Amino acid sequence: MKTDYDILIIGGGMVGASLACALAPLALKVGIIERHPFRSSAQPSFDDRSIALAYGTRKIFQTMGLWDGLANNVMPIRKIHISDRGHFGVTRLDSVQVGVDALGYVVEARELGKVLQAALETHQHAELICPAEVQQISINEQCAEVHIRQEQQSRCLTAALVVAADGSQSVVREQLAMQVREWDYGQTALISNISTSRPQQHVAYERFTDSGPLAILPMRAVLERGQKIQRSSLVWTVRDEQADEHLALDDQAFLHRLQRRFGHRLGKIVRVGQRNAYPLRLLRVPEQIQSRVALIGNAAHTLHPVAGQGYNLGIRDVAVLTQVLADALKDGSDIGDLDVLRQYAEWRRRDHNSVIAFTDGLVRVFSNPLFPVQFGRDMALTALDFLPPLKNMLARQSMGLGGRVSDLARGIPIK
Repeated sequence: MKTDYDILIIGGGMVGASLACALAPLALKVGIIERHPFRSSAQPSFDDRSIALAYGTRKIFQTMGLWDGLANNVMPIRKIHISDRGHFGVTRLDSVQVGVDALGYVVEARELGKVLQAALETHQHAELICPAEVQQISINEQCAEVHIRQEQQSRCLTAALVVAADGSQSVVREQLAMQVREWDYGQTALISNISTSRPQQHVAYERFTDSGPLAILPMRAVLERGQKIQRSSLVWTVRDEQADEHLALDDQAFLHRLQRRFGHRLGKIVRVGQRNAYPLRLLRVPEQIQSRVALIGNAAHTLHPVAGQGYNLGIRDVAVLTQVLADALKDGSDIGDLDVLRQYAEWRRRDHNSVIAFTDGLVRVFSNPLFPVQFGRDMALTALDFLPPLKNMLARQSMGLGGRVSDLARGIPIK
């Protein structure tokens, strides 16, 4: 059956835009349906937040031809310092010991958005359908039908495959009544940028506290009135009942409380930017495919931000789905066929299980106040610091290099 598009991507944020860019070599007709106007500051995926890019994500972007546009706007993470506040447990990861130039990179979402949007403008086979809202989705044997509302008019678009990249509140998932498993952590992430009196030296800090993990990631310094400002990205997890109180504090009171929680490894914390709060939950879709439908990114799995794995897991979804579709085209298969999409789901299952178990386990173990658990986790952290093989395994996990790796992550272009 002739369809309007080969693939309709629902959601033009970071994961959806990355998929559209990855698909460019396949010459498939791609439509990207997004609620916000192109290059709009209202696009929540491309705001002032900072994103931790794993080393494996860098490899994927390099193979896609996107890394050169990002390289001047990223801050390499060469060391990771993990500690348990008020206890003796500590471990350190070092890129030199793993044999890479960086364990990961920090980039502002807005800068990443610019690179992705610029790449989409040169994509000969992609069409941006925005601003538009999905109203209804129906699936039949021949195609998927997506009913949208755009400029006060309703349209029906058909495609061989619909990819949901529309986040944790996925309309596609809701429309198709796909089963969801959720767990509310009872925690809220406070997100902001801070300035410190000492330079970061390319170190990312993950400090576990009794209210949740506190992460400080290095960012590029900026010049203000001729003075170099040392910046870091803050992800401070607090209990839900503490969130409003922390947001209501004036800057000085907030900085004082943050300093007490984090310590003085970066000297004095001298300034904090705009603060935003995000309730935290674990969300997982057991069956991430249906006939002519695949879920990627937060639409398929929304994680706790500990260890910064969420976006990187979504990018690996992108790389694997692109490779599976490329193989299907070579074989002359229908890209929306359930047997094709099962290959994607089965490939991704192990990585999803591993990362979810890793992040969820960290949150649960380090939130447990029982002394035997506290003592055990601190012994494990300390022992890990003296066991290079285990440290390398942890580093590879955080770098997104565990398990079966896609061609894009291995530097092999999609053809």
